[in-house]
Amino acid sequence: MSVSLIEELKTIRDFRSRKGRRYELWLILLLIVMGMLSGFEGYAALEDFGVRHYAALCEALGLTVKRLPSDTTFRRILEGLRFRVLNAHFERWAMQYTDINPEDWMSLDGKSIKGTVLEGGTEYQNFVSLVSLYSQSQETVLASEQFETHQTNEIKAVQRLLARLHIKDVVFTLDAIHAQKKQPSKSSMAAMTM
Repeated sequence: MSVSLIEELKTIRDFRSRKGRRYELWLILLLIVMGMLSGFEGYAALEDFGVRHYAALCEALGLTVKRLPSDTTFRRILEGLRFRVLNAHFERWAMQYTDINPEDWMSLDGKSIKGTVLEGGTEYQNFVSLVSLYSQSQETVLASEQFETHQTNEIKAVQRLLARLHIKDVVFTLDAIHAQKKQPSKSSMAAMTM
């Protein structure tokens, strides 16, 4: 049985204290997803998305609020929310609508996230990156894995992502960085051959 995105978001535990909550966490997360998919990137842009579509969102979602969350509300939520938690829920929801067929082509690629560089230009430079699994046939990102360069690397992030998804009988395309001479361990090799 399929679960809606709203039903899935409602299962995420709210990390905020009960006092002062104006909006349910699922609503804020839904607005973030909808806003980002509509090209509204950044806290102020997400607030603008809510202002522009206030009437339609209230009608579609049965809301009785006088206004939708502000940019500071989006910022507090995104700063406090653990990416891995939201990512796991989003992947579980998205995968129920995904048909993976034998010999499908899947691309894996890592990108650094703008604005996350710390101590740039030094030997201590650190930044956050995101590895994404893209389905060529469905033209959509199916899953992602976040990592920090001081803690791990793209190769290990890809191995964790593939081990988590258990996708079999497809063709993976990856950057040349994944063509290492050193043999991976048996467990990571099993993940790479799925």
